[in-house]
Amino acid sequence: MLSYLGEAEAAGAVLALRSPVRAGAVGESGFTLEIAGEQAMGLDCRFLVNAAGLSAPAVARGLRGFDPALVAALHLAKGNYFVLSRPSPFTRLIYPMPEPGGLGVHLTLDLAGRARFGPDVEWIETIDYRVDPARAGAFYRAIRRYWPALPDNALEPGYCGIRPKLSGPGAPAADFMVQGPGAHGIPRLVNLFGIESPGLTASLALADLVLAELGLRS
Repeated sequence: MLSYLGEAEAAGAVLALRSPVRAGAVGESGFTLEIAGEQAMGLDCRFLVNAAGLSAPAVARGLRGFDPALVAALHLAKGNYFVLSRPSPFTRLIYPMPEPGGLGVHLTLDLAGRARFGPDVEWIETIDYRVDPARAGAFYRAIRRYWPALPDNALEPGYCGIRPKLSGPGAPAADFMVQGPGAHGIPRLVNLFGIESPGLTASLALADLVLAELGLRS
Protein backbone atom coordinates (compact mmCIF):
# COMPACT_ATOMS: atom_id res chain seq x y z
CA MET A 1 0.00 0.00 0.00
CA LEU A 2 2.89 2.36 0.71
CA SER A 3 4.27 1.61 -2.75
CA TYR A 4 0.89 2.42 -4.31
CA LEU A 5 0.71 5.66 -2.35
CA GLY A 6 4.25 6.65 -3.32
CA GLU A 7 3.57 6.14 -7.02
CA ALA A 8 0.26 8.00 -6.78
CA GLU A 9 1.82 10.99 -5.02
CA ALA A 10 4.69 11.01 -7.53
CA ALA A 11 2.02 11.37 -10.24
CA GLY A 12 0.40 14.31 -8.45
CA ALA A 13 -2.27 12.57 -6.34
CA VAL A 14 -3.13 13.68 -2.81
CA LEU A 15 -4.37 11.34 -0.07
CA ALA A 16 -6.99 13.07 2.10
CA LEU A 17 -7.88 11.08 5.21
CA ARG A 18 -10.88 11.78 7.46
CA SER A 19 -12.62 13.54 4.58
CA PRO A 20 -15.86 11.62 4.00
CA VAL A 21 -17.98 12.30 0.93
CA ARG A 22 -21.43 13.30 2.21
CA ALA A 23 -23.15 14.04 -1.10
CA GLY A 24 -22.48 15.18 -4.62
CA ALA A 25 -23.99 16.24 -7.90
CA VAL A 26 -23.53 15.52 -11.58
CA GLY A 27 -22.78 18.70 -13.58
CA GLU A 28 -22.39 19.53 -17.23
CA SER A 29 -18.61 19.27 -17.21
CA GLY A 30 -17.98 17.03 -14.21
CA PHE A 31 -18.97 16.54 -10.60
CA THR A 32 -19.19 18.47 -7.35
CA LEU A 33 -18.62 16.61 -4.10
CA GLU A 34 -19.51 17.74 -0.59
CA ILE A 35 -16.60 16.79 1.66
CA ALA A 36 -17.02 16.70 5.44
CA GLY A 37 -14.35 16.44 8.12
CA GLU A 38 -12.10 18.93 9.84
CA GLN A 39 -12.08 21.13 6.74
CA ALA A 40 -15.50 20.75 5.09
CA MET A 41 -15.51 21.94 1.52
CA GLY A 42 -16.86 21.46 -1.98
CA LEU A 43 -14.65 19.69 -4.48
CA ASP A 44 -15.04 19.89 -8.27
CA CYS A 45 -13.66 17.15 -10.50
CA ARG A 46 -13.89 16.10 -14.14
CA PHE A 47 -13.54 12.37 -13.43
CA LEU A 48 -15.08 10.45 -10.54
CA VAL A 49 -14.16 6.90 -9.52
CA ASN A 50 -16.34 5.66 -6.68
CA ALA A 51 -14.21 2.97 -5.02
CA ALA A 52 -15.59 3.40 -1.50
CA GLY A 53 -15.94 -0.29 -0.65
CA LEU A 54 -18.79 -0.83 1.80
CA SER A 55 -19.87 2.78 1.26
CA ALA A 56 -19.81 2.72 -2.55
CA PRO A 57 -23.61 2.26 -2.88
CA ALA A 58 -24.22 5.12 -0.41
CA VAL A 59 -21.86 7.42 -2.32
CA ALA A 60 -23.59 6.61 -5.61
CA ARG A 61 -27.04 7.05 -4.06
CA GLY A 62 -26.01 10.47 -2.71
CA LEU A 63 -24.93 11.70 -6.15
CA ARG A 64 -27.68 13.99 -7.43
CA GLY A 65 -28.33 13.31 -11.09
CA PHE A 66 -27.47 9.62 -10.81
CA ASP A 67 -30.38 7.19 -11.16
CA PRO A 68 -30.69 5.47 -7.75
CA ALA A 69 -32.26 2.45 -9.45
CA LEU A 70 -28.79 1.70 -10.87
CA VAL A 71 -27.16 1.48 -7.44
CA ALA A 72 -26.18 -2.12 -6.72
CA ALA A 73 -27.83 -3.88 -3.80
CA LEU A 74 -25.51 -4.37 -0.84
CA HIS A 75 -25.38 -7.52 1.29
CA LEU A 76 -23.06 -7.54 4.30
CA ALA A 77 -21.14 -10.75 4.95
CA LYS A 78 -19.04 -10.48 8.08
CA GLY A 79 -15.93 -12.60 8.33
CA ASN A 80 -14.73 -13.33 11.86
CA TYR A 81 -11.28 -14.58 12.85
CA PHE A 82 -10.12 -16.41 15.96
CA VAL A 83 -6.45 -16.68 16.96
CA LEU A 84 -4.60 -19.57 18.55
CA SER A 85 -3.57 -18.72 22.12
CA ARG A 86 -0.48 -20.93 22.02
CA PRO A 87 2.42 -21.62 19.62
CA SER A 88 1.30 -22.90 16.24
CA PRO A 89 2.31 -26.43 15.19
CA PHE A 90 1.98 -25.38 11.53
CA THR A 91 4.43 -23.71 9.18
CA ARG A 92 2.18 -23.58 6.12
CA LEU A 93 -1.27 -22.30 5.28
CA ILE A 94 -4.21 -24.70 5.28
CA TYR A 95 -7.25 -24.12 3.07
CA PRO A 96 -10.29 -26.39 3.45
CA MET A 97 -13.01 -26.60 0.82
CA PRO A 98 -14.83 -23.26 0.36
CA GLU A 99 -18.27 -22.63 1.77
CA PRO A 100 -21.10 -20.54 0.30
CA GLY A 101 -20.10 -16.89 0.57
CA GLY A 102 -16.47 -17.43 1.54
CA LEU A 103 -13.31 -19.51 1.46
CA GLY A 104 -14.07 -21.39 4.65
CA VAL A 105 -12.29 -21.28 7.99
CA HIS A 106 -8.69 -21.57 6.87
CA LEU A 107 -5.40 -21.28 8.70
CA THR A 108 -3.06 -18.36 8.05
CA LEU A 109 0.10 -17.28 9.85
CA ASP A 110 1.01 -13.69 10.68
CA LEU A 111 4.55 -12.31 10.44
CA ALA A 112 5.26 -13.47 13.99
CA GLY A 113 4.17 -17.03 13.17
CA ARG A 114 0.97 -16.80 15.20
CA ALA A 115 -1.92 -18.87 13.82
CA ARG A 116 -5.26 -17.31 13.02
CA PHE A 117 -8.35 -19.06 11.72
CA GLY A 118 -11.08 -17.63 9.54
CA PRO A 119 -13.00 -16.09 8.09
CA ASP A 120 -16.43 -17.56 8.59
CA VAL A 121 -19.54 -16.11 6.92
CA GLU A 122 -21.97 -14.22 9.15
CA TRP A 123 -24.71 -12.35 7.27
CA ILE A 124 -25.51 -9.09 9.06
CA GLU A 125 -27.82 -6.11 8.53
CA THR A 126 -25.65 -3.32 9.93
CA ILE A 127 -21.89 -2.76 10.07
CA ASP A 128 -20.48 -4.14 13.32
CA TYR A 129 -16.80 -5.01 13.83
CA ARG A 130 -17.15 -6.88 17.13
CA VAL A 131 -16.25 -10.58 17.20
CA ASP A 132 -18.80 -12.60 19.13
CA PRO A 133 -16.94 -15.10 21.40
CA ALA A 134 -19.97 -17.43 21.12
CA ARG A 135 -19.00 -18.19 17.52
CA ALA A 136 -15.97 -20.13 18.79
CA GLY A 137 -17.96 -23.39 18.88
CA ALA A 138 -18.45 -23.37 15.11
CA PHE A 139 -14.76 -22.58 14.67
CA TYR A 140 -13.70 -25.56 16.78
CA ARG A 141 -15.88 -27.86 14.66
CA ALA A 142 -14.56 -26.45 11.38
CA ILE A 143 -10.88 -26.52 12.41
CA ARG A 144 -11.05 -30.06 13.80
CA ARG A 145 -11.95 -31.33 10.35
CA TYR A 146 -8.31 -30.80 9.41
CA TRP A 147 -6.72 -30.54 12.88
CA PRO A 148 -8.49 -33.04 15.15
CA ALA A 149 -5.98 -32.40 17.95
CA LEU A 150 -6.99 -28.77 18.45
CA PRO A 151 -7.16 -28.41 22.26
CA ASP A 152 -10.20 -27.04 24.04
CA ASN A 153 -10.00 -23.40 25.14
CA ALA A 154 -7.21 -22.72 22.63
CA LEU A 155 -9.01 -20.06 20.57
CA GLU A 156 -9.45 -16.37 21.35
CA PRO A 157 -11.54 -13.79 19.45
CA GLY A 158 -9.35 -11.98 16.94
CA TYR A 159 -10.73 -9.48 14.47
CA CYS A 160 -13.19 -9.33 11.61
CA GLY A 161 -13.85 -7.78 8.23
CA ILE A 162 -17.04 -7.17 6.29
CA ARG A 163 -17.47 -8.16 2.66
CA PRO A 164 -19.66 -5.94 0.43
CA LYS A 165 -21.53 -8.71 -1.39
CA LEU A 166 -23.72 -8.22 -4.46
CA SER A 167 -25.56 -11.49 -3.77
CA GLY A 168 -27.20 -12.49 -0.52
CA PRO A 169 -27.57 -15.74 1.45
CA GLY A 170 -28.37 -18.73 -0.73
CA ALA A 171 -27.85 -16.86 -4.02
CA PRO A 172 -25.11 -17.70 -6.55
CA ALA A 173 -21.92 -15.73 -5.99
CA ALA A 174 -21.81 -12.48 -7.96
CA ASP A 175 -18.67 -11.06 -9.54
CA PHE A 176 -17.31 -7.55 -9.03
CA MET A 177 -19.26 -4.79 -10.79
CA VAL A 178 -17.30 -2.13 -12.68
CA GLN A 179 -20.13 0.21 -13.70
CA GLY A 180 -19.06 2.74 -16.30
CA PRO A 181 -20.74 5.23 -18.64
CA GLY A 182 -21.98 2.44 -20.89
CA ALA A 183 -24.14 1.18 -18.01
CA HIS A 184 -25.40 4.44 -16.50
CA GLY A 185 -24.92 7.03 -19.25
CA ILE A 186 -22.91 9.58 -17.27
CA PRO A 187 -19.53 10.43 -18.84
CA ARG A 188 -16.36 10.12 -16.74
CA LEU A 189 -18.03 8.28 -13.85
CA VAL A 190 -17.16 4.75 -12.73
CA ASN A 191 -18.71 2.97 -9.74
CA LEU A 192 -17.01 -0.07 -8.24
CA PHE A 193 -19.58 -2.23 -6.45
CA GLY A 194 -19.07 -5.48 -4.57
CA ILE A 195 -15.27 -5.22 -4.41
CA GLU A 196 -14.52 -7.56 -1.53
CA SER A 197 -11.13 -8.82 -0.35
CA PRO A 198 -9.89 -10.39 -3.64
CA GLY A 199 -10.21 -6.89 -5.08
CA LEU A 200 -6.97 -5.93 -3.32
CA THR A 201 -5.11 -8.65 -5.18
CA ALA A 202 -6.87 -7.62 -8.40
CA SER A 203 -6.47 -3.87 -7.81
CA LEU A 204 -4.08 -3.25 -10.70
CA ALA A 205 -6.30 -5.15 -13.13
CA LEU A 206 -9.32 -3.25 -11.80
CA ALA A 207 -7.47 0.01 -12.38
CA ASP A 208 -6.96 -0.96 -16.03
CA LEU A 209 -10.70 -1.66 -16.36
CA VAL A 210 -11.52 1.71 -14.79
CA LEU A 211 -9.19 3.54 -17.17
CA ALA A 212 -10.78 1.76 -20.12
CA GLU A 213 -14.26 2.75 -18.92
CA LEU A 214 -13.10 6.37 -18.65
CA GLY A 215 -11.65 6.27 -22.15
CA LEU A 216 -8.14 6.87 -20.84
CA ARG A 217 -6.75 3.51 -21.92
CA SER A 218 -7.83 1.14 -24.68
